[in-house]
Amino acid sequence: MTEATELAASAGDRDPRVGLRAVAALRRLLEQLEAVQVRSARTQGWSWQEIAAELGVSRQAVHKKHGRL
Repeated sequence: MTEATELAASAGDRDPRVGLRAVAALRRLLEQLEAVQVRSARTQGWSWQEIAAELGVSRQAVHKKHGRL
């Protein structure tokens, strides 16, 4: 099993401590993955609007979060 799969399974654990730790770790992983993909899209010439549409957020939100990339 991959780390992400293990974390996803742990997120449903009956012990809230285990579940919450897994949720926090998944959140960190998701943020890292999003940054990698946004950087890739920008490198390939995507506009902030195109990226925002794929993420389901506003152009302003994605630019504010990733504009320094």
